[in-house]
Amino acid sequence: MKFRLLIGLLLFAATARAQSTATTIVPVVGSVFGPTMIRWLTDVELVNETGLEVDVALELPAGSGSPMVAFTLSPGQSQRFTDIVGQAFGLDSALSPLRITTAGRRGLTVRAQAYAVRGAEISPPQTIATYGPDTYFPVRVLDGLAFSDDFRTNLGLVNTGERPAEFLLALQRIPGRSVAVTNISVDAGSLVHMAVQSLFPMITKGEGFSVVIETSSRDTHVYASVVENATNSGKFIVPRIGNR
Repeated sequence: MKFRLLIGLLLFAATARAQSTATTIVPVVGSVFGPTMIRWLTDVELVNETGLEVDVALELPAGSGSPMVAFTLSPGQSQRFTDIVGQAFGLDSALSPLRITTAGRRGLTVRAQAYAVRGAEISPPQTIATYGPDTYFPVRVLDGLAFSDDFRTNLGLVNTGERPAEFLLALQRIPGRSVAVTNISVDAGSLVHMAVQSLFPMITKGEGFSVVIETSSRDTHVYASVVENATNSGKFIVPRIGNR
């Protein structure tokens, strides 16, 4: 297996040097424990709809030195990873963005879903949005957030760049009126994923609030996940473009 992996990496590197590459980012994949020993996992499916053979490389930028995984997909072929952190990278636990690089100008179709496992119970999956390399905006807004007896919200700040990124976060209940502001720095190639009340401790209960996020660092992504406490069913929140 290690020999085949090495050969795959060498072939991918040689192909990438000879061709252009396309990149897709899944902002968060994980195999982690949550409240009451619930384990959150992520499945990822890659589909080659380009009509050509495609060399693929997978990386976890925040995966504690995890190796690159390389393989080839034939035209029309798909590859599904159930618990991608464990199946593809052989890790027991990790929380990281996933970088998918393909040799060629067209990327793959990528589908990602997160779900919670507790014993034999599996929560309904929540679809995770994926992004190309040029999706940066200086101001992004996460809407529809909640923290109450029924719901909890986690925020994610992703930095796939090579330098630390500074984020300014503003909590709003009425658009344009910030009730709290905080700053947070995210190291290069890393991810901060935390409960919204940890960022804004004054929150007691509330639904339908927003967080406005500003950063000048281009290689960044933001997201939120609103989870129903009773079922662990979650909704992935995609940011909208905001104004200064």
